[in-house]
Amino acid sequence: MDRPAIVLLSGGLDSTTVLAIAKDQGFTPYALSFRYGQRHSIELEAAKRVAKVQGVARHVIADIDLRVFGGSALTADIEVPKHESLDDVEDGGVPITYVPARNTIFLSFALAFAETVGASDIFTGVTAVDYSGYPDCRPEYMDAFATMANLATRAGVEGTSRMTLHSPLIAMSKADIVREGLRLGVDYSLTSSCYDPDDQGQACGKCDTCLLRLKGFAEAGVTDPVRYQSA
Repeated sequence: MDRPAIVLLSGGLDSTTVLAIAKDQGFTPYALSFRYGQRHSIELEAAKRVAKVQGVARHVIADIDLRVFGGSALTADIEVPKHESLDDVEDGGVPITYVPARNTIFLSFALAFAETVGASDIFTGVTAVDYSGYPDCRPEYMDAFATMANLATRAGVEGTSRMTLHSPLIAMSKADIVREGLRLGVDYSLTSSCYDPDDQGQACGKCDTCLLRLKGFAEAGVTDPVRYQSA
């Protein structure tokens, strides 16, 4: 029996792992990525590679422009913070790389996609353990969105099905995620996580997401296969 599911696919480590998990659980994945005015297109190229290799039923890239609002180093002319190590990253505040309401916007698009393909399941790669200060990556947020989803859809109102929001990585560390992905045969050389890669797609190695990724691979005891810029 076909079990369609929407998978939010950025092309990074987390979302690529989630795609593999959805397939492993027997779902037919429909991948959804966004051209939202981010600093670079490297991650979208990675998402295309991953979707092709993983053999998704359909890969949609939705165009929205969050640059009109600004407010983030990922969508405005604001420098991406760089650090020598995670010890240098200030804790406790919402970082400038947070894109206002991004996950809510992305999940709303996923909800629309789900309704059109008859899916009752949405997979997202949010994680709260290696928490970077993003308010829309917390378990309580995901629970609240799932409640809203079942109030906002035809299937929910008619009672024909209930929308389930899957966040299988939410309690996992980056090392746990890497280990799970490798167990499922994920090729992480296809992915891109860096906030500020160069024109050749090489990761900077110093932004928050690069440092978290490198930490995860190191703790998992394997080498990150993506290319990093020379020091």
